[in-house]
Formats: sequence, structure tokens, C-alpha cells
Amino acid sequence: MHEDINKDVCTFIMLLFKCMKISIVTLLTTVSFAALCMGAGSIFSYKPVPVSFTSPKGWPAPVYNFNGNPLTKEGIALGKKLFYDPLLSSDNTVSCATCHEPSAAFATYDHPLSHGVNNLTTRNAPSLFNVAWQKEFMYDGRAKSLETQALLPIHSSDEMDTNIPVLLKQLNASPSYKKMFTAAFGASKITVDQITRALSQFQLTLVSANSKYDKVMRGETSFILPEKLGYEIFEKKCVSCHTPPLFTNYSYENTAITRDPILKDNGRERFTGKGADSLKFKVPSLRNVALTFPYGHDGRFYSVLDVLTHYRASGLIPLTNFEIGQLTAFLNTLTDSSTLTNPAFLPARVLINNKIPNHAHQ
Repeated sequence: MHEDINKDVCTFIMLLFKCMKISIVTLLTTVSFAALCMGAGSIFSYKPVPVSFTSPKGWPAPVYNFNGNPLTKEGIALGKKLFYDPLLSSDNTVSCATCHEPSAAFATYDHPLSHGVNNLTTRNAPSLFNVAWQKEFMYDGRAKSLETQALLPIHSSDEMDTNIPVLLKQLNASPSYKKMFTAAFGASKITVDQITRALSQFQLTLVSANSKYDKVMRGETSFILPEKLGYEIFEKKCVSCHTPPLFTNYSYENTAITRDPILKDNGRERFTGKGADSLKFKVPSLRNVALTFPYGHDGRFYSVLDVLTHYRASGLIPLTNFEIGQLTAFLNTLTDSSTLTNPAFLPARVLINNKIPNHAHQ
């Protein structure tokens, strides 16, 4: 488009020169001024709109370095488009949302193991809510930044198995993507760094802080008796690892889960090489826990009851049947239903009567 405009301007100037018989000096001055104006227009057209990140009241400061990747309206929109686009996978069937499904609080829904391009992966994808407060990512902590967390599945042969040069060629050849990348990061060839920064910007907006628990803490409502009793039990027996308001301390723990004989997943030890890290996995957040089943790094627990029964049977947390019932009632208060219908989080085609359908993997 810019080339067409440039030709039109030059043609107009030459006609003007012939008709008016102006001097060559005047012509050169006019051309120079026109070129400067067109160049300035290209430069100043790159004006991404800043978006501020606001932590919920009473929450700790996020650990993400927003100075290195400031949020913009254009960057978030681009990240959202990329997040839901299967173009990022080698066979164009798997997107980020395939494993991090909106209806499951951006975790894996229904299946024990997430599905990649070659069918099953080796783990159950955790929720992506509140990632601005995480220092490390993946169950074993091998991703040291949110950008790395986005890149690892793209490279992984059993997840997206992406051919990066092919992907970049496709994106650079797409007029719509080219326009969005230019609006977010300026006119240049699309790079992997831009892809991961855009994905990070979208994921950073996924904040969940409006559950019944949050409303109780804000004094807007009250727990019913089972929820109140469950909260008291939770504070005595669970809070050291699942610390509010994020409901995790992001530590790595061995919770007496035996090693699967087929997956042979040794947890954090696989990354650190330390025997002391054997079968240690990151403590997951309990926010929206009612939506993120099945549970565990390999999805072996199909219900909250299964998890609590495991803790009791392993001796890690002594629980009576009554306590399990009350704890379950409290954990249900951590569901933030507003996240399921927030248009900012969802692709437009997912919304049906302002609701998102509950679905399994496609």
C-alpha cells in the first residue's frame, strides 16, 4: 500500500513539474519534503496503547518484569490470537488452548494427559491463571521465564512439534499477522522473541481473583457453615503449601505419589539431576480447583475426593470423612465463575449466549 502511495506522489510531482515548469531545485526540495513526511508517517504510526497491570487488593506484588515486556493493547490482542491458533503446531491441529482450555481454568480438561500433535504428552497441563506471580514454570520448574514457558511446548515433539523457520515464514506471509505484529512491535520481520512476548502479554492478563472466597475476604458475602468449617480445617492442615491469596507457595514437594511405570516421571530430579528432587513436583494453585480435574502431574486423580483420600492414606495429612466433606465445600468457594465468560479471555466463537460450553479436547 505504501509503495502505491509513493508512486502516486512521485507521479503527481512530476506532472506538477512539467505543467508549472518549476526549477529542479524546487522539485528536489518538494520531493525531499514529501519523502520526509511519508517516512515520518511510517515512524509515528507505531503507537501501541499501554495497558496497566493492577494487582488485586491485598495481593503481593507480581514478580514478572513488565519493564522488559510492557503490556499493550496491540500486544495482548496479538497474543490472544496466537494462543488460540493451531498454526503454531506442526500439523495445524494443536493450539496453546488445546491443552490450556478456558472451560478448565486454562488447564487440561477431562483427560489425564494433555494431547499434542502426536496424541498424548507425558503430563497434565496446569492452569495459566495468575502467572504474573510465578518465577518458574512447568511442574519441574525448568522454565525460568514466562517466555520460555511459551517456547518449550512449541519446540516439544510430543506437544506442538513446531518447525520454527516454517512458522516464521507463514506468519511473515500473512497480511493479518503482519499487520498485528507491526502494531504491537513495530515494522520488522516477525521473530520468535516477538511471538513469545505476545503470548506472555495475553497470559499475564489471565488474573483470577473474584471467587466466593475473594468476596468473603472483601466483606461482600459470608461462608455458609460447611464452607466456614472447611476454611478452618484448611488453615490448620493445608495452608503451609497452598498459601492464600494465590493458594500455592510455588515450592516443589514429594506428596507420596508413586512413579508411573510407563511415564517414569521423576519430577524435578529430571531437570536438576539431584536425587533429593526425586518425585518432587510444583505445588499447584487451588484456585478454580473444581474446574481443573483430573489432578496431579499425570492426572491420576479424577476428583478432589481422590486427592484428599490419597493424602489421608499416605499419612501426609490426617483427615476424617467429616473433614474431607467440609474441606471440599471450602475448595468449591475458590471457583471464579466470572473467568469462564470474560470475553477478554475467550475467542469470540467460543461464546454462546455469553457462556462458554463445557467441553473436552477436540
